[in-house]
Amino acid sequence: MKDKTPDKRKHVLVIDGHPDNKSLCTSLAGSYVKGAGNSGYRCAFVHLSDLDFDPVLHKGYRVIQELEPDLLMLQEEIMKADHVVMVYPVWWATFPALLKGMIDRVFLPGVMFSFHKNGFLWEKYMKGKSARLIVTMDSPPFYYRFFVRKPGDNALKKGVLKFSGFRPVRVTHLGSVKGSDLTRRRKWLKKCERMGMKMK
Repeated sequence: MKDKTPDKRKHVLVIDGHPDNKSLCTSLAGSYVKGAGNSGYRCAFVHLSDLDFDPVLHKGYRVIQELEPDLLMLQEEIMKADHVVMVYPVWWATFPALLKGMIDRVFLPGVMFSFHKNGFLWEKYMKGKSARLIVTMDSPPFYYRFFVRKPGDNALKKGVLKFSGFRPVRVTHLGSVKGSDLTRRRKWLKKCERMGMKMK
């Protein structure tokens, strides 16, 4: 007889935001999933490069484009998740166009948030969820933090996730990838696995 008891385990969604699913980011995301799974969390692992969708918001939010089945699936996974992890590289100080296109299409007004009819304030529909950004870069992380001022972090952490209600939103910088050896990359993989075990 099939057990109909509701599954009350925490649900983790890991999004690989690198367009190449043979990248270091994909391996890091997989390590996070491995750690989370070993700790008993329910896991969903999505590679944006595998999804079929138009990343261009052709008419802005004046006309909402119908979501493709893959984006509807991803939106549902975000709704179900207690914790969302996005893994991506820094390109030109921010994140890849594929990840930006997904955000434009999925983080919709009326779904992730809504503005009040009167006044500046808004409702945050993603309250109760937390998030982690795992960010790789060729530059040293201190350079990205203090000299470039983390524009990608600020946009995704503050402008998207916290704006929608995610809290806390933690960020892990891994670099410099350029010139890193196998030993160092293995340390990064183990670090992501440990974070997954703690769902942090």
